[in-house]
Amino acid sequence: MKSIFDNVSKNCSKLVTNAYSTSFSMATKMLSDCIRQDIYNIYGFVRLADEIVDTFHNYDKEKLFRNFEKELENALIDKISLNPILNAFQETYHKYNIDKPLVDAFMNSMRLDLYKKDYLTEEEYKNYIYGSADVVGLMCLKVFVKGDNTKYEDLKNSAMSLGSAFQKVNFLRDLKADFEDLSRTYFPNTDLNHLDEVSKQAIISDIENDFSKGLQGIKKLPLEARFGVFMAYRYYNKLLQKLKNTPALEIKSARIRVPNYKKIELLTRSYVKYQLNLL
Repeated sequence: MKSIFDNVSKNCSKLVTNAYSTSFSMATKMLSDCIRQDIYNIYGFVRLADEIVDTFHNYDKEKLFRNFEKELENALIDKISLNPILNAFQETYHKYNIDKPLVDAFMNSMRLDLYKKDYLTEEEYKNYIYGSADVVGLMCLKVFVKGDNTKYEDLKNSAMSLGSAFQKVNFLRDLKADFEDLSRTYFPNTDLNHLDEVSKQAIISDIENDFSKGLQGIKKLPLEARFGVFMAYRYYNKLLQKLKNTPALEIKSARIRVPNYKKIELLTRSYVKYQLNLL
């Protein structure tokens, strides 16, 4: 029965989310039941594309990516795929009328990671972040507002700012792995061989500005989504504070983390703030 395959597909997306990101899966669990699975479906899709370009080093990544791209296109057209992750994603894509240019922009940024190592201008940097993060936030926003275009347009800019903030925090946190293992440098006009406190603070100030804009949008989200997104915001903001308090040279030599027990503590405090309307 098709319904059995669809349920298997959704379970695969949930499994991918839980396996790859404890922080994102924790925040997703705080969403309402009526939208949670669709966020798993989006995350599963973007995670697989990201894995191809970032980790499958012993394989022909370009070939894998081309095949994945073809499967994606067919899934969106046929409204079914034998790839369970893409089958789950296409259901959410059609259910909420997600704009195809958002999917295309995401895949374009992932394709850049196959060969592009340096982002030398602000324009290149912003275009990459738009495709790799902002559009993912916009896809999730389509789910959060349940396809309501008026609400979507009202919250669009803040959702993009929040997506940018999350991605920039990831860049700063993963500085060592990106620079040493993948030979990538995303921050323009920044010498990562000699990262200093001034350069680090400029990056952090930019992220703090994105977070400020993003928080304003969180306050306007529907109740079904608000606490889950606020939880993700609180986690990434905590991570940013740790990065802010970590010497620049140490950021380059180690991956900064928020321990699981701190995540639980953060969840508790975030819930209290949410319940007291202290967002």
